[in-house]
Amino acid sequence: MVLGVLAQHGPQHGHQIRRLAELTNVGEWGGVSVGAMYRELRFMEHEGLVEAIRTEKVGRRPERTVYEITSEGNLELVTLREQAIRPIHVGSDPIGVALTFAAGGADREELRADLRARRNMLAITAAQVADNLERLLAKGYLQPLPAAIMRREVMRMETEIAWHDEVDAMLAEGAPLVPDSWQALGAHADEPGVRGNAHGDHRG
Repeated sequence: MVLGVLAQHGPQHGHQIRRLAELTNVGEWGGVSVGAMYRELRFMEHEGLVEAIRTEKVGRRPERTVYEITSEGNLELVTLREQAIRPIHVGSDPIGVALTFAAGGADREELRADLRARRNMLAITAAQVADNLERLLAKGYLQPLPAAIMRREVMRMETEIAWHDEVDAMLAEGAPLVPDSWQALGAHADEPGVRGNAHGDHRG
């Protein structure tokens, strides 16, 4: 995020970059640690990805260091961009593991309450990102591509919310938490392909 901002907008001081991060709410939908931004700038300076070109002081405000991206930083930016775009990240799914293997002994209503609480937190976050998106669009702060990226995150959360509603309806109708057929599967747990690989976490 920092390298991209410097490459696109030219030299900036840390407060300007942090302010942009806060305005776009990238900490919520992009996983950017806004609080660590100044530390990361210093680390990138040490790595030769950015360099301090001057300091500025306006009125009584603290003195601020202005950074620009280096040629090495531009190369790193290309690499990071390709690493982010090309792979399809499926990732681990802790809630899927928990519901598949550890829901059998749970109290049905407690499980529904936990899932509803998770669903409500997702709804709150989705509404916040959507509201922020509309505000930034109204003020003309966002170009079409960044706006589409924020909308993508809202759509992902809306899909997750719809899934929670579907699962809650299934539980309310009395759907079994663990299928009876799994008893037969457990009897063959020593067969190849059933136990998983040596690197999996089977504690759930």
